[in-house]
Amino acid sequence: MMKKEPIYLDYAATTPVDSEVFHAMKPFLDGDQKFGNPNSLHSFGRESQKYIDKARAKIAKSIGTDFNEIIFTGSATESNNLVLRGVLKTYQRESVKISIHQRPKIIISAIEHESVFETAKDFERDGIEVVIIPVDKNGIIDVKKFEKELDERTILVSVIYANNEIGTIQPIAKISEIIRNFRNSKFQNTDNKQIQNSPPKAPRQPSGRGQPLAEKLNNGYPLFHTDAVQAFQFLNCDVKKLGVDFMTLSAHKIYGPKGVGILYIKNQKSLTPNPYALAPILTGGGQEFGFRSGTQNVSGIYGCAKAIELADKNRTKESKRILKLRDELWSSIKKIYPKTEINGSLQKEILPNILDVYFPNISSELLLIKLDMEGVAVSSGSACHARSQEPSRVVQSIWGEKRARESIRFSFGKYTTEEEIQRVGVIIKRVLENIK
Repeated sequence: MMKKEPIYLDYAATTPVDSEVFHAMKPFLDGDQKFGNPNSLHSFGRESQKYIDKARAKIAKSIGTDFNEIIFTGSATESNNLVLRGVLKTYQRESVKISIHQRPKIIISAIEHESVFETAKDFERDGIEVVIIPVDKNGIIDVKKFEKELDERTILVSVIYANNEIGTIQPIAKISEIIRNFRNSKFQNTDNKQIQNSPPKAPRQPSGRGQPLAEKLNNGYPLFHTDAVQAFQFLNCDVKKLGVDFMTLSAHKIYGPKGVGILYIKNQKSLTPNPYALAPILTGGGQEFGFRSGTQNVSGIYGCAKAIELADKNRTKESKRILKLRDELWSSIKKIYPKTEINGSLQKEILPNILDVYFPNISSELLLIKLDMEGVAVSSGSACHARSQEPSRVVQSIWGEKRARESIRFSFGKYTTEEEIQRVGVIIKRVLENIK
């Protein structure tokens, strides 16, 4: 009897490279005259730079922004670090220049990706205040608590658009509105104080390097970042509609190559005199408008742009197809083991490709092994922590350690078929019967 092909249901961890993406990348990898360093001035370099420019323009159009507001990095983790560390570094430098010694504050959600969460925890060890906003039982951020935490020391807010483990979608536009209103109220309050204090301590100066940090805080901070790595494939990521200052994307989550991250930075064309500029965390040749030194991954960048194009083209159709498959598998699991529950809620805002299931009294580690032996690849949470054998931090933060140790994430993609979903249902039934 012929062995059946294994079934991959871990698309939230990574996706295979689409054949069209591979075809777009091939000329840069097979010895064609597209191997030049894009920073060289000769014809080989100019040829490579041309394709980076094309990719940058295509991606900028996709998210409703300008060509020079797109930065290419080596990963989404690097992009997230660049935002958090870059904002903090700039703030600290500007504070020293005008002798303002104010402890900065950063706000994140409890369900951020490790690249944000662990970076914030690293800040705490350096004495930076980090506030972690909890989420409710459906995995949605507590907006009221978030609003209460905003104050004049807050320099950055980072909230993931859609969680990579339970798939919940956060109200990014609403959070942006709250931040915008807070900025405006601070600016108005400072104006009123200056009118009441006669004479003011210093005349108002035009925006730029000479502007005191106290005034910069009024109309700039807190800045707002969202990690949209999981969201892009299924949700509108127009940065103007979302109202974000920074947004992170990743190629390998949308059938592009590994090793390419994207970072949107608002108003980048005026960043040189702009007090809110990010300080780079990689220094060297000053590539990517000075934000990310290092020779660009031309083939990966061009492949990423092709993946972006395909995601835009197929978003609506694929979302409906994958949603149907997810609901079909959930229905099968519920019939097989009625005690199971969803981590999150299918009735609330949630990505169509993620199904995180709690199997009461069944070890997720054991279930993972048994399913893998049957040829089904799933996970118990973020791939970044998978080898540590620790339970999902996200599930644990909402429902506790026991539930985290008994939960499995199924995630679906463009190559998932209905026949595979039916096979998985049969396999799960067999595995659970053997475990029990």
